[in-house]
Amino acid sequence: MVSALLDGIRKNRFLIIGRAGMDFFPDPPGTRTEEATTFKSGLGGSAANTAAGIGKFGGQSDLVTSVSDDSIGRYCLNQLDQYGVGRKYVKSVGGEARNSLAVYETRVEDHQTVIYRNGAADFVMTKEDVEAPDYSAYGALLTAGTVFAAEPSRSAAFHAFELARAAGLPVIFDVDYRPYSWPSPEVAEEVLSRAGAMSDMIVGNDEEFGFMAGDFDKGPEMARRLAETSATLVIYKMGEHGAITYHDGTETRTGIYPTKALKPTGAGDSFMSGLLSAIAQGHDLPTSVLRGSACAAITVSRPGCAPALPFPDELEAFLATHPGPTTGT
Repeated sequence: MVSALLDGIRKNRFLIIGRAGMDFFPDPPGTRTEEATTFKSGLGGSAANTAAGIGKFGGQSDLVTSVSDDSIGRYCLNQLDQYGVGRKYVKSVGGEARNSLAVYETRVEDHQTVIYRNGAADFVMTKEDVEAPDYSAYGALLTAGTVFAAEPSRSAAFHAFELARAAGLPVIFDVDYRPYSWPSPEVAEEVLSRAGAMSDMIVGNDEEFGFMAGDFDKGPEMARRLAETSATLVIYKMGEHGAITYHDGTETRTGIYPTKALKPTGAGDSFMSGLLSAIAQGHDLPTSVLRGSACAAITVSRPGCAPALPFPDELEAFLATHPGPTTGT
């Protein structure tokens, strides 16, 4: 039942499994990477970004991951502290493991993003790491698809799903398919579909659901089938066309808040943190989806990912002054 899922989210205390990384972006906005002389840095990684967004809205989260035992890993730890993200389950690892690094531009036209993920530290996360938390202390478990892209992280994440279920915790899954992280599309399709079948709430875009279905045009069918067979709640994001929320045999369409985007990155993490925070604050599902969409619109209009995620007063000001939402058709 969707009520049990929402009750867990309303506890506003999340166990989040996934990476924390470092972002670089050329400054000023509009600068091409190869022409840049100045870069700014920020916290990155989908899981860490979502945790930072939840923290900005007053929620609590603990992150489970691994970072490299070097200055970049320590940078990530310091950033987690600044955003109020719990890191007692973040392990520093040595050897050849290195933190992920994203270099992306604050521009939409001819946008370039370069991801460094060779020997990624977060993929070193083990089953023992995910056994450390007391799952009963949280309202929900949240993770994103990238955590399943390699071993031993993949097995650890599936083990965390099992531990969450044993503790009565709902599992929230952001599909977050990143092809560069996976050994092959075939492996990704099988693993992500398996993760989706074990989840209570699934959030993904039209391309991601289409990929899981093996056919882009069958994305809506895949989302609907998951909502009917295993998941309690499925949110199918369609970019400028809004989103469809599937639950309890219903389909609800919501629109977006049009904005002038500076970059395409960060929208998904901001949507997720805004959505969960809105549910935790007592908003109904359609309103929560719209508030998540507004958070995404704010984030793509500003440089950075975690730094661009809105605070509550910024979201309220945006909602009060910005046209929208669209009808979602």
